[in-house]
This record gives sequence, C-alpha cells and structure tokens, in this order.
Amino acid sequence: MKELGTKELRCVIVGGGYAGIQAARELARTFRKEEAGAMRLRLALIDSRPYHLRKVWLFKPAAEEAADITCGWDRLLPEGAEFIQGTVATIAAKERQLVYADTEGRERTLAYDILVVAAGSVARLPEPEQGGIALAGPDAANRIREAWQANLRLASQTADPAKRKRLLSVAVAGAGISGMETAAELAHAMRKEAERTGGIAHGETAVYLLDARERLFPEGPEVLGRKLERVLASGGVTTLHGAKALKEAEGTVTLADGRTIGAGLCVWTLGLVPNPALRGFGLPLDSGGQVLVDECYRVRGADGIYAIGDCARIVDPADGRADGMTCKEGIAQAVRLARIVAADLAGKPAPSHRRFMDFYCFGLGPGRGMAWMRHWGIDIVIGGKLGWKLRQYAWSLAEFSR
Repeated sequence: MKELGTKELRCVIVGGGYAGIQAARELARTFRKEEAGAMRLRLALIDSRPYHLRKVWLFKPAAEEAADITCGWDRLLPEGAEFIQGTVATIAAKERQLVYADTEGRERTLAYDILVVAAGSVARLPEPEQGGIALAGPDAANRIREAWQANLRLASQTADPAKRKRLLSVAVAGAGISGMETAAELAHAMRKEAERTGGIAHGETAVYLLDARERLFPEGPEVLGRKLERVLASGGVTTLHGAKALKEAEGTVTLADGRTIGAGLCVWTLGLVPNPALRGFGLPLDSGGQVLVDECYRVRGADGIYAIGDCARIVDPADGRADGMTCKEGIAQAVRLARIVAADLAGKPAPSHRRFMDFYCFGLGPGRGMAWMRHWGIDIVIGGKLGWKLRQYAWSLAEFSR
C-alpha cells in the first residue's frame, strides 16, 4: 500500500451486513492495540438503511406478525465509529473518494484513506411473469404472511374440497438453506393459525418444498440430506425432488417436467446474487458480479481498497476453492482483514486468505435445528437441542456486544 504519511487515517466501510459490521469491530479492536503503534483509524460505515437488517431472519415476518428483524447501529458499531446513511453510486479510486446519495437524494462526496467494500448480496428474483412472491425483503415477507393468513380464513369458509386444499397449501420454490428454513417456519405458523381460525382440521395445511436437485443440501453427505428431509417432514413440510418451479398462476404452480401443484401461495427462495449496485462502483468484477480481489482481499488495481463478504470473489490460494455467500465466511474474512490492513500500513507481510472449514447450520422450525461440519475428513451431524442452539448462535453472531 502507498505510504500515506499520517497518523490518523479515515477508513470507510461500504455496507452494514455481517461482514461490514464485523470489519468495523475488528478494525477498531486491532487499532486500539499497542502493536498498532501511533497509527489510528477513524471509522465510518455507510449503508442505505437507518438500521441493520437481519436478512437471514426474513422468514420470521413471513411467519409471525410481530417479528422485528432490525437492529440499531448504536448497538452494533464500535464506540467512536460514525454511521452515514446513504447509497453509494461510484468510487473514484485515484482520488480516494466515493460519491453517494444522502437520504434526500442529494449527491455527496466522501474522502477516505482506506476503503472496505462489503456491499453484500440481494435475493435472486424470479421474472415478473413467473408470479408468486420472492422472499426478498421485509415488505415481501409481510405480503407473504398476509397472503397465507387470508387464504386460511377463506379456506375455513369454503366447502369446495379442491379450492380448500389449494388455499391451505403453500409452495416454497428453492430448497437451499433459506428455502428449508422458510418452509419449516411457515408450516409451523400455518398449523398454529389454523387452530386459532377454527374450521380447519389438524394436518390439513400443507407446505411443499420444491427442490430442483435430487436431494437436499448436496454440498454435504447424503445422510445429512436424508436427516434434513425427515425433520422437515415431521414438522409438516413435504419435499419434492427434481421439482423445478417455472411459474405460478391462479393458484397453480407449474414445474419444468410438466407436473402441476395446487397452492394458494408460491414463495420464491432462489438464493443470492452479488449486490447489483457494485456494477456502478467502477471496480473490477468477475462474470458473476463479484469484486475481484487478491489473496489479501485487496481490490485489483485499486490502491487502498479492500473487499470482503458476499460481494467479493475470494479464493483460497491453497486449494483454489472460492468462499460462499454465508455469514460465517464473511465474519471470518473480517477478522483476517483487520490483520491485513495493519500489516499493509506497517509495511509488513500480510496474512493470506484461508477458507473457513465446512460448517453449516439449519433452522428447521421453532426449537428445531441441525448442524453439519467436516473436519479431518470426518462428517459430523448434530441435531436436537444442540443443533438448535448452534443455529441460534450463528444467527446472533452480528449482535454480540462490542
């Protein structure tokens, strides 16, 4: 990194997801230590929202009316860090400035010495003509909840068996972790609501998890996929494999193989894509829209800029495997980033990226969870109460006290 010749440097972090929050904390912690010497960072985090949105919990407001999945910045950012609400438009790397729109749409310029891009990801959306509702944000989650609740009320008042069955059914299209967790929460919530509504027998509500692949979570061992499916089934979720949803129209979901499923609501959970705003930043991107970085998270050809989290293409130089878009990976990257920045500023060798071990947690409805890890070539699957506690731990990582 270019020698900046100042004892206090301004470090701006773009994005307040798990990676951005943890980057702010780790940088603050690292530069409070004596080994940082006289070098100090003045931290600022910029995000378009006035609060942190727990995206991993979007299924909660889809299932529960009172669910709040926001958290104030004052609870999350380290002491002394500045929060700026705005939407970044572009980055002038040579001038070490970024341009953003404030809350009133006015263009502002923000200078930095060090820039950390942690702009994250957004939900992959279906095409408008495919119908249904994508679980893409709080508004969509609220519409999902209102839709299935309205369907249950209508079902309790109709005697038409076919119409009743359709109204009491929900299809979740996309069987990744988000799809599994959404299906499990909806199945539980629909059963509870059916009891309150009356006129609906136990077991009449149905949630179909549409999996385009041949088994759940093929990233892990086959035994894990079977266990996930069994636990989901015990909670009221029917998993259909080889079932790629094409569209939903008038209560019918059409699959790629020609099959149809009657469902009063189709919820799309199609995974994540890098934040499309990155395309305006002026940074080098790969074909998938992620920022290109080296093994130390430095953005290629942009002095003083780093990128981590879902928005960055981060590859382990030892085995060539790229990190996925998960909270645990972004947080681990943030911890290493602080050490890299300190080393770069001191002119010392910086640590290289190392991939986080294979470790995943799954929420399978209230009080039900599972975890899987692979270490030393051994697969370890944890269920029951411990699996649920591990999932809760993973969900809460960004909310630990400063």
